[in-house]
Amino acid sequence: MTQLTPTPIQASGALPAALESIRTVALSTGLPYAGAVPPQLAWELFSAGEVVLVDVRSTEERKFVGHVPGSQHVAWATGTALTRNPRFVRELEVKVGKQATILLLCRSGKRSALAAQAAASAGFTRVFNILEGFEGEIDASKHRGAKDGWRFHKLPWVQD
Repeated sequence: MTQLTPTPIQASGALPAALESIRTVALSTGLPYAGAVPPQLAWELFSAGEVVLVDVRSTEERKFVGHVPGSQHVAWATGTALTRNPRFVRELEVKVGKQATILLLCRSGKRSALAAQAAASAGFTRVFNILEGFEGEIDASKHRGAKDGWRFHKLPWVQD
């Protein structure tokens, strides 16, 4: 049975082997952050307490669309206009620290990639983007969640 609330830990120390492999690929391809992780692997590592999962969506998205139980929240952008949060890197450091192994999650994987890049530029060396995001890409019918994303893969999430 899937554990719904990850074991709280300070996710630092040795990088999990799966992430080390992803980081090697990222370095070889010139990715400006540690790498990109599929949602299923993200949940596996998070539920095992090996990483910190940080949701970078807005407060409104988390509240009305749902979020991963036990995840941290540091908004990359705020409000309905998604105005860039100028304190993102500072808030991320205060909330989880630069030494943590961090997986970032947004709606589709785009904002979290930008957030990972900003964090890496600020000295975070173990920050990864979660591919597909929470809701996934828009399908041919102009809907999210029907072809990929955290919820599509039936990974744990809750709604307020």
